[in-house]
Amino acid sequence: MRGCVPRRWAKLKARAYFHLWVWGLTLEARVRVSKKYTIYLPKALAEAVGVREGSYVRLRVEGSRIILEPEPDPFTYALRGPKYAETTFEEFERESEEMQRELLKEA
Repeated sequence: MRGCVPRRWAKLKARAYFHLWVWGLTLEARVRVSKKYTIYLPKALAEAVGVREGSYVRLRVEGSRIILEPEPDPFTYALRGPKYAETTFEEFERESEEMQRELLKEA
């Protein structure tokens, strides 16, 4: 069974090696924890879930497992996330002009 799984080895900054294999659609890696409990995310895993330098991730414990989930950036979510309403430029412009007229009447 070992020969069926494609494998790649990569060297991390902390001189720890990780073993990355693809099993169906799951990416999995084995990494070593450093003295200060630091781990390095393999590039393939980070890219697969959209984690970049400066990204925030959420950690939680479930039983004896540590789950790491990326938190979406609010701006990226607004641009690429699901849209709940559609508006045309003309509708937006009309609403803007109406709001401006109302503000000028109040002043």
